[in-house]
Amino acid sequence: MMTGKTALVVSAHSADFVWRAGGAIALHAEQGVALTVVCLSFGERGESAKLWRQDGMTTDRVKTERRREAEAAASALGVADIQFWDLGDYPITLTSTSLLRLVDVYRAIHPAFMLTHSKEDPYNHDHSAVSEFAQGARITAQAHGHNPSQKVIGAPPVLLFEPHQPEQCRWTPNVLLDITNVWDKKRAAIECMAGQEHLWEYYTRVALQRGVQAARNSDRKITYAEGYEAVFPHVVGSLVP
Repeated sequence: MMTGKTALVVSAHSADFVWRAGGAIALHAEQGVALTVVCLSFGERGESAKLWRQDGMTTDRVKTERRREAEAAASALGVADIQFWDLGDYPITLTSTSLLRLVDVYRAIHPAFMLTHSKEDPYNHDHSAVSEFAQGARITAQAHGHNPSQKVIGAPPVLLFEPHQPEQCRWTPNVLLDITNVWDKKRAAIECMAGQEHLWEYYTRVALQRGVQAARNSDRKITYAEGYEAVFPHVVGSLVP
């Protein structure tokens, strides 16, 4: 049953939303939240080595395959809307025109929360650039003077999902999300990403590790979890969990 609530995931490359936020997407989709996933790039240059090892491979073929994988994963997770903006990668090209396009997405769906990349990533500057880009668009979407005919958004929480090497990215999880009940959906989505099969077991181990941490910080039996870093304070009506 749809709740009328929405959420936004801004993914630098077409697989990032699967590894890093697939559990959150599946969980909230089951709760009736309509998820919009914006894939800014296909990751055709820097994240498609397996495809480029095939004879006669071309950029267009890589993009087609990456899109097919991401669409299959989105379907497995229950994504309501997946968009491919094809802005290139290594480096990604983020213009003011693209930022205003994302502002329009914010104002069209009025998300209850937004998920994107860590603020720092010395291994992949696309990720940190997209984090700033997504948060910058949120700020503009709150500005009453920008396209005054549109309804401005409120203050949706921003949660930064886990980078591949969190210590080097100075990313600290302060939100641990139990995804045990939707793990099968996330694993199915992971297995859609055939071009990066080497990451399947890595992100399974990450989910198990975060599950251990989540269980130790609660009184719940948790096997799989995802970690997030909240950018803004959580506003609550009670301190009772």
